[in-house]
Amino acid sequence: MSDSNKKRPLVHGDLVNVRSADEILSALDSKGSMHGLPFMPEMLQFVGKQFRVHRRVEYFSFDGDDLCGDEPSVRAFPNDDVVILENARCSGVSHGGCKRGCAIFWKESWLSKVVNEAETSVPGNLDALSNRVLSKDPTHAEIYFCQSSELLAATRPLSWKERLSRCLRNVFSGNVRAGEMVRNIFVWIRVRGRERLFGVYPTGSLQKTPTEVLDLQVGELVEVKSLKEIKQTLDRRGWNRGLHFAPEMIPYCGRRLRVAARADSMIREGTGEMRSMKNTVILENCTCDSATWAFGGCPREDYIYWREIWLRRVT
Repeated sequence: MSDSNKKRPLVHGDLVNVRSADEILSALDSKGSMHGLPFMPEMLQFVGKQFRVHRRVEYFSFDGDDLCGDEPSVRAFPNDDVVILENARCSGVSHGGCKRGCAIFWKESWLSKVVNEAETSVPGNLDALSNRVLSKDPTHAEIYFCQSSELLAATRPLSWKERLSRCLRNVFSGNVRAGEMVRNIFVWIRVRGRERLFGVYPTGSLQKTPTEVLDLQVGELVEVKSLKEIKQTLDRRGWNRGLHFAPEMIPYCGRRLRVAARADSMIREGTGEMRSMKNTVILENCTCDSATWAFGGCPREDYIYWREIWLRRVT
């Protein structure tokens, strides 16, 4: 697809149209992907609509556990042509009701920059596009096929030199504010320095961790317990029944938030396998910037998952 309006890479704040189904279809391979990145069924609802660019994806933090050896979790798309749009997350409706709520990655070729805000785009032949995109691995019926499952194959790891240069590029392009980048780097240094000196934090002392069933529902008001209370539910790695209580969750302790969704199932990143979860919810306005994991932060802003034992219902 040609794009005569494309004079520079898209960055934060740019207004774009999602191209028509016909244009997108012409860029996809037989698996409904472009350069290994799938166009998912959940993205069909956005075709022909306008959005603001939230972030350019200079790099991101991989959330799976299938890396080889010491391969870094901070990765990038080889063609450097991917952005994240505002208010465009994956609903998981075509992927077994997955509750990850991932920010969707968009190839710039699937978008066109808006010159006149009054201009509109046509959806095109959505049926033809729908027939091309996949939700399951065609060779393994029990394995889901989505952007999250294909991230390792569609991206490459970054060296430390590349990570530093991309942090600077993020700031100079206006993709991230200088103050935000300084804060992200400071958080990473502080957390990593503490881990080197004193070990992982926060942690508990349990060998077998407890559970609590609150059966929280969407819209209910809860209070996040104090850090002291939460540490009493963790093992020596900082986990509760397979779920990590991470440092970026500490600022939420003591706050009152509403339940946004139950996190009963989600697709494992990098594998496509569906994972079942119990007594776990997602809270409103509660996302992770990954500053403690990725040098410079991460644009994905993944939802944070909360065990019910870390919360108390507010009546």
